[in-house]
Amino acid sequence: MTFTATPARLSTASSDFEQQFAARLHWSAEQDAAIEHRVRDILADVRSRGDAAVLEYTERFDHVTAASMGGLELTPQELKAAFESLPAVQREALEVAAARIRRYHEWQKRQGGETATYRDEDGTLLGQKITPLDRVGIYVPGGKAAYPSSLLMNAMPAHVAGVGEIVMVVPTPRGEKNPLVLAAAHVAGVSRAFTIGGAQAIAALAYGTATVPKVDKITGPGNAYVASAKKHVFGTVGIDMIAGPSEILVLADGSTPADWVAMDLFSQAEHDELAQSILLSPDAAYIDAVKREIDRLLPTMPRAEIIAKSLSGRGALIHTRSMEEACEISNRIAPEHLEISSNDPHRWEPLLKHAGAIFLGAYTSESLGDYCAGPNHVLPTSGTARFSSPLSVYDFQKRSSLIEVSQAGAQTLGRIARVLALGEGLQAHAAAAEMRLSS
Repeated sequence: MTFTATPARLSTASSDFEQQFAARLHWSAEQDAAIEHRVRDILADVRSRGDAAVLEYTERFDHVTAASMGGLELTPQELKAAFESLPAVQREALEVAAARIRRYHEWQKRQGGETATYRDEDGTLLGQKITPLDRVGIYVPGGKAAYPSSLLMNAMPAHVAGVGEIVMVVPTPRGEKNPLVLAAAHVAGVSRAFTIGGAQAIAALAYGTATVPKVDKITGPGNAYVASAKKHVFGTVGIDMIAGPSEILVLADGSTPADWVAMDLFSQAEHDELAQSILLSPDAAYIDAVKREIDRLLPTMPRAEIIAKSLSGRGALIHTRSMEEACEISNRIAPEHLEISSNDPHRWEPLLKHAGAIFLGAYTSESLGDYCAGPNHVLPTSGTARFSSPLSVYDFQKRSSLIEVSQAGAQTLGRIARVLALGEGLQAHAAAAEMRLSS
């Protein structure tokens, strides 16, 4: 079967550009009401019945039957065996990727993730104490696709942050365990691992069961049920983010081979039909060349149907008046992945304010960031890069303020606090400060 991709062809010079642009960007994050209702039922059931409910849902949704939760837990020996069963080239790729991800997050931690204090002129000590979370849960998608890279990107910064225990959950529909995922869990040093998924896995991590330990935070992507469950348990536990469909935006000045850019657009479109791939360029002839490469390369793709639907439904090739205007539009979109496909990417990078990750230059394909460059590939989507950041070491740490007021300091601060407390009508606050004043 032949599939055709028809991304929208837009021009900023057109009078109706804003209307067409808004229509192409629109994506509703609202979940289907039936999913929300079902997720609430699953969460409540797991919270009430624990392991028994998890076993039932795992049998119902993943068609995996186990007599007890012990039958769904992956042992360290099984993870190691999966690693040793891989071809040498895959073992090496996992280890090199893990090392690069660890190295980047260790550098990140040194930039400001440490306990520090100082004393002011009256001897009062002020500062911050950084402590890691005790236990985190990592959700790794299973089923149609396996994502060992997602496991590495979630587990390595947690390790670097000093998290004491990392609990992995991964669905294994019909009992099919992906050896690359299990091997990645071995390389990443996962503490415990369970073959459970969906809303029931999120509930087990958030509330704890007789077997699955309650965690402090849940990270990792999943389907609509997983996203909905994470939203509902937020507050009981922390979460990383509610992720929308994957996105890529390419700013191109026409200097990069057109087939490279076409394939970069494919790299996100192949995720699912709602993924968004956008090209911005001031060179109309170059946009034509990229479209020709899309048409030529699409039939060679195993996931051609998904790519075609994604590009036709949400893709866009946008002709801009200049690269400066392309940067302005990129800031309005605030994409998850932003490629500056230019001979001089550092000329344009200062103009770009909002993006999950910025990939500089023709040789920096987004896919390298997905797997092994080092920075995290868990990124804000759906325009949330305007106010949020990639997953990092800081997501697995928390800050406690440190305050040690000296006797001299209490004389100055106490008088200030007393005035402000009385102004708010809080007499006990004022009295507590006043008691420490020297007569």
